[in-house]
Amino acid sequence: MSFETAHPALAAALKERGYEAPTPVQEAVLTADPARDLLVSAQTGSGKTVAFGLGFAPTLLGGAEELPPPGLPLALVIAPTRELALQVQAELAWLYEPAGGRVASCVGGMDPRREARHLQAGCHIVVGTPGRLNDHLARGALRLEAVRAVVLDEADEMLDMGFKDELDALVEATPGTRRTLLFSATLPREILGLAAAYQHNALRLELISRTEPHADIEYKAVRVAPHEERAVLVNLLRAANTRAIVFCATREGVKHVHADLLSRGFNAVALSGELSQAERNAALSALKDGRAQACIATDVAARGLDLPALDLVIHADLPTAKATLLHRSGRTGRAGRKGQCLLLVTPHKRRRAEMLLNSARITPEWIDPPTIAQIKAADEERLAAHPLLEQTPDQETRRQALRLSERYEPEQIAAAFIALASAHFPQAANVTVLAPEPPPRPKRAPRMTVITGNGPVWFRVSAGRAQNADPRWLLPMLCKRGNVTKAEIGAIRIFDRETKFEVVPEVAEAFARAVAEPVPGEFQIELSTPPSSGPRRERQGDERAPRPQGKSGPKPGGPKPYAKPAGPKPPRREPGGKPGEQERRRKNKAAKAIK
Repeated sequence: MSFETAHPALAAALKERGYEAPTPVQEAVLTADPARDLLVSAQTGSGKTVAFGLGFAPTLLGGAEELPPPGLPLALVIAPTRELALQVQAELAWLYEPAGGRVASCVGGMDPRREARHLQAGCHIVVGTPGRLNDHLARGALRLEAVRAVVLDEADEMLDMGFKDELDALVEATPGTRRTLLFSATLPREILGLAAAYQHNALRLELISRTEPHADIEYKAVRVAPHEERAVLVNLLRAANTRAIVFCATREGVKHVHADLLSRGFNAVALSGELSQAERNAALSALKDGRAQACIATDVAARGLDLPALDLVIHADLPTAKATLLHRSGRTGRAGRKGQCLLLVTPHKRRRAEMLLNSARITPEWIDPPTIAQIKAADEERLAAHPLLEQTPDQETRRQALRLSERYEPEQIAAAFIALASAHFPQAANVTVLAPEPPPRPKRAPRMTVITGNGPVWFRVSAGRAQNADPRWLLPMLCKRGNVTKAEIGAIRIFDRETKFEVVPEVAEAFARAVAEPVPGEFQIELSTPPSSGPRRERQGDERAPRPQGKSGPKPGGPKPYAKPAGPKPPRREPGGKPGEQERRRKNKAAKAIK
């Protein structure tokens, strides 16, 4: 398929930019009903910005060749971060240029008065972050009564960042007749709830595999000796000799790594939330045009940044969650290009790294860090293929070369060339190569022995009321894990810390085999006994209910009935001896005190 079905003006812009065929998400949006809302999940780097630009084109343009003169905005695009919003603004600007489109941006860190002047001058599309857009809306600089289409880009990230109230205010200020296009890398329950609130009869397009990692990214885990993370990072950057993003967990980590790389001779830039927008733009610009080899960043750069020539992502600090791992890694391997992702793993972090990778269904290659000898060998290969050696010298250069050859030996001239060409190479570091760990012994999946009779078989899942267990999400999860249908799951009983449920006997054995192997990050499922449904024993007359049995079990003979003793009550015995003895002692003590 080509872009023939796109609006002619937009198709011309795509052809000028070298776009030949749409990506899967762009094709899905182009073939969807242009009047319906869209709920789209797609991999990062799949061309979502162009996709929703094509998606709301019929709503903005209709059958016209060009957009009307700029006035109140016709489309509103909301993005979670400044970098992503500015990137979306730049993409939509060239895409809608042949149609006469004017695209304005409203993001934090920029001059709000200048943004207000652009809005007052008129535009067709407004792109911004939730906070800054709400500021302009509250001040009256942004009016949304003419909006025909709203786009929520990276909606899951906006919810994670706590922008729900801002999104509600913005969407409520738009007409009810608008189209709403919601794009998200994942579709958790919170996003589905957002879609239900903002959209009407939305078409759901899922173009992301739930079981397979990004096929264009090669994952490698680097075995790092304790306290050598910085030295290994240096050698990885030296060996790769390509542009890279290095992710750190904190702003302080970014500062320290950035300063260390600069001191070693690397052309590196930093990117974190504490920098001004101008500094962040300058850092990204230096990485894009090749003036910087490495960008040291926090997770502010983990989403939405489009760096097509980026070939390497390094996790200097391990991500804390699967989503962060995938979004960080998604900065490479974009738009059909291959990329590489490296994780630095010390021995005490190995278990955490394995659990993280397993949760993302990623099987990495475990490697040792490059040594000084390996880096020197790679440098020799690069020098031998230096582009200057492939050029044909002009007459003046040839004359100078002959004069040098008359004065110096060829080895001296070659040595001088090597020294000049490698002068900018930072020095590699000494690193420790750890002994490889023995391969783990294969674990046998735990076997559940299922005894099936005429009735259903009971299982339990380790989620109850304390974990907000609800049949609406429990039932699909059980069917998926056990490879059964909803009709094959019977009664579901939810308790405080667990939930018990029935499985029909015909599939109980297969269900037990399917859920026997624990899945990291998911609830455990195992065989169980039926839930107790008998009534509690209550008191009858003078007989008391039996006490709870201890660890040693019930006493022989069972509980004994309790009966009140017959006859008058015995006189109360006071502490300290016979009745009245304590009072006599008090009187004697008082008499002695008087004497």
